[in-house]
Order: sequence, then structure tokens, then C-alpha cells
Amino acid sequence: MSSQDPLVASRVNIRLEPLGKTVAVERGSALRALLHGFGVEFPCGGHGRCAACRIKVTSGTLSVTPDEAAILTPGERAQGWRLACRAVVDADVTLEIGQWETVILADHSSFAFAPRPGRGIAVDLGTTTIVAQLLDLETGHVLAVRTAVNPQTVHGADIMIRIHAALAERRQAELVGQSRRVVAELCTKLLRSAQLEAAPPEAVPLEALPLEAVVIAGNTAMHHLFCDIDVSPLSRAPFEPVDGGTWTVRAHELGWSLPGDPTVQFLPCVGGFVGSDVLCGVLATCMHQSETPFILVDLGTNGEIVVGNRERMLCASTAAGPAFEGGRISRGMRATTGAISEVWSENGEWRCRVIGDVAARGVCGSGLVDAVAVGLDLGLIEPSGRLARHGQPLEVAPSVALTQGDIRELQLAKAAIAAGIQILRERFGEAARAPIPIYLAGAFGNYVNKSSARRIGLINAPEASIEPAGNTALLGAKLVLFRNPPEDELQRIRARMRHIPLAAVATFHDSFIRETRFPNC
Repeated sequence: MSSQDPLVASRVNIRLEPLGKTVAVERGSALRALLHGFGVEFPCGGHGRCAACRIKVTSGTLSVTPDEAAILTPGERAQGWRLACRAVVDADVTLEIGQWETVILADHSSFAFAPRPGRGIAVDLGTTTIVAQLLDLETGHVLAVRTAVNPQTVHGADIMIRIHAALAERRQAELVGQSRRVVAELCTKLLRSAQLEAAPPEAVPLEALPLEAVVIAGNTAMHHLFCDIDVSPLSRAPFEPVDGGTWTVRAHELGWSLPGDPTVQFLPCVGGFVGSDVLCGVLATCMHQSETPFILVDLGTNGEIVVGNRERMLCASTAAGPAFEGGRISRGMRATTGAISEVWSENGEWRCRVIGDVAARGVCGSGLVDAVAVGLDLGLIEPSGRLARHGQPLEVAPSVALTQGDIRELQLAKAAIAAGIQILRERFGEAARAPIPIYLAGAFGNYVNKSSARRIGLINAPEASIEPAGNTALLGAKLVLFRNPPEDELQRIRARMRHIPLAAVATFHDSFIRETRFPNC
């Protein structure tokens, strides 16, 4: 075929580095859909507001769109920076992107169980990441683990952005399809992995690995955007979900071809943005069986909090925003290769640890908390949150600095969590006002430095009382696999949980404002 062939002339080549891959696309194609599959993130949903989806042109040309001209500085544009959410390719080009290895928290806890025949899959369907485990229900052994980035992130890192996409942009069917497809793919990969582990592939067909059940836990928005439930109640006060109990179908009803045609159960929400991930957390930590109260906090885009014991539990969700996952931070990113995950100082000098032992590309949530704690200790950040030295950004590592806006984002996130904990402790009563254990669930809670969390006022408690709890959503989903049927125990737990809409609490706003300040120590 000649180089003048119209078909060839209508296509251009995109070279992706450091992956070493070349992709041919139609001339005039938008890069957003293509690059999402190669690790480029769109925290604001591709609306051109956050500039976190930056890519770099190293050779060839990529025209600057008006949106990019308004967002990127002349210096950044001259250096080859473009926005993946806005770029349109019209000539051969080489782009520098990051193929990131994501740190996704699974669960390998030992637990008591009643054996039952068959196999089951537990899924933690997170806003950003998804982890699934295949279990032998007779032995309790984890046979395989698979993880994925939630494909809905192409619409944005924030839950409310996705709800807006579902409603205003009429994309609910697309969002539902994305979540169902990725869970189905994970289930198939788990079975194929177990097939290879068991014996040569030709000796163990997938049909010999039937499933009994697939149990899914997730927050309220993920629940509705998997089960195809109207999300409009989540877009306005009082933000109460549709209460339908455990959502159960057979795999074939979703178009899934899984051996044994297992039941697929998405566990029920509790209230507001407190979903089955928190319900599973209560089950995993045995809060519903504890005589003395303790606190469970799942730190993420929506911070969920539970204070309680076997008699009663109070729960709430706070719109912490995506700062704990690197969202809305100028050089923020998830906990992936190139992210600064730890920061400390030695003799007044900044030191940091980067995931993957590579050059720093940005900072993830745990690194952000550390960096602000160090800035406070060095007097570079005032208790009000203002940057000293005339607002000069704090350089954590070469090319990675924290701006005044970054500090404000963390202040808002930590204030929402701290105020929520305070309100629930007061509502619970005297037993919760005294020092009691605080368990931090989720990836951020597992990796955040406890001392730094206390220093910035995220957790106002003695360090000895703060403990990482791991992936309690996944552990709880695994426990449900061994309950047959699971609904009775979950309903008993839900009956003891009272959801407190924090926005309706008269003292919450004042508490939130107070907590935006950093401790003066």
C-alpha cells in the first residue's frame, strides 16, 4: 500500500514512552480515551480544571488548544506539556507518559469461618481501585488475587463528578457498563489463574472451577452505579440512597459467562454515602460484638466514620474530597510508581521516599500528609495554613512542590474527618469521649504515618490508640461468602447502625471551621 493511500494518510502514529509502544489512530482523534488505558489519570473528569493529566511532547507536534493555552503557562507549553483531556492529535508525535504500578491494598487476614463447598469471589469495588480474591470455601484459602483501576475514573476521581456525568451528561448506562465489565474480567482472570495453578491448562477446564457466589462491597455511589439504580437522590440533600437491601442476581443476568452461574450480590448501603464497604468494615473488625466502643474510619474521597459497640453504632460520611488520594493537588497522584509516599526532615533538610525508587513525579496522600507535617515542624507552614516566606511553594523534591492551594485542599479534607469524628463521639456519649481505639481502614489509612496524622490534626488521639486496619471492606466481603444466607447477620448489624447526616447537625459547621487550623505545637 502506497504512503499516499488515503487510508494511511488519514492515520497518525503516537509513540508512548517509556512504554516503547506505538499506536496508530485516526488523524484528529482525541487522546483522552486512548491514554486512560495507559495510566494517564483524569481527576476532574476530563473537564480541563486540574491539569493533573499532563503529558509531554518529546518529538513531533501536538497543537495547543485554546483550553490548554488558558490552563498551562507559556513556559510549560514551550517545554512540551499538554493536557491529555484536551489534546487532539493531527500529526505523528512521541509522548512521555507514566506507566504506573498501582499500590492496591488486598487482604490476607486469617479469620474464623464455617466451611462450605465450592469457591467464591469477594470484591472491593472502590472509587479508584478494585481488588478481588478467589477463595476455596472449604479451606478458606485465597487461591488468587487480581486488581484493577476502576475504569470509571476516566469520568473523574470524585464521586460527585461521576454522579454529575450519570445525570447531566446522561452517562449512567456507560458507567454501569464499565463497572460490570471490569468485575466480570477480574472474575475470569481469577479463575484462569487458579486453573494454571492447579494443573496444566488442558487438564483443568474452567467448567471444573464452578463458583457459588460473587460478593461485592462498595460505597453508595459505586453500589448504585453497578446495580443501575437511580443516582439522583445522591445528587441533592439529604443524599439518601435507594434502600433495596442486598442486590442479588445470577451471573447470566449480567451477561457474564462464569462456571456454575453464581449468584452476584452487591451488599446493602447503610445511609447517605455510607455504603456496604463500611458495613463490611464493621463485620471485619467485630464492632458489632465488642463490649467497649471504638472508632472505625475509612479515609478516602468520602471519609466514612463509625463509632460504636455491640449495643449501637453511629455512622456518618464526610465529603473529604480527593486530597487523601492525591486529587486536586497540583502535583498530586495516586500511590503509584513515581509518587512521593513518605517525607521527613534531617537537620532541616527535606528527605523523601518515592514508590518504585524512581525520580519523583508527584506526591500521593500519605506523602502529602508527611510533607505538611514537616512544613509545620520547620515553621514553613503557619497553624492557619498560610505558607511562610511570602507564600513561596514548598519544594519537597526536584520538580515537586506544594502550593498554597494544595495546603488548603488538605486542610478541608482533614477538617471534615476530624469534625465528623468529634460529632459522632459527642453523640455516642461519655464512653466514646474518653480515649478509645481508632482503626484506620483502606489503603490511605494503612500507609499514612500516624505521627503525621496527629501533627496535622487529622486524628486527635494518642498515637498508641491509632491502628491501621487494612482492607476491611474486602475482609468483610470474604466473611459474607461463608454466611449462608448472609442477609440475616447483615440486617442485624444494619438495625443497630444509625446514620447521622452531618450537614444537618447544627454544630458541624463550627467544628469544621475550627478543625481547618493545624495544631499549634
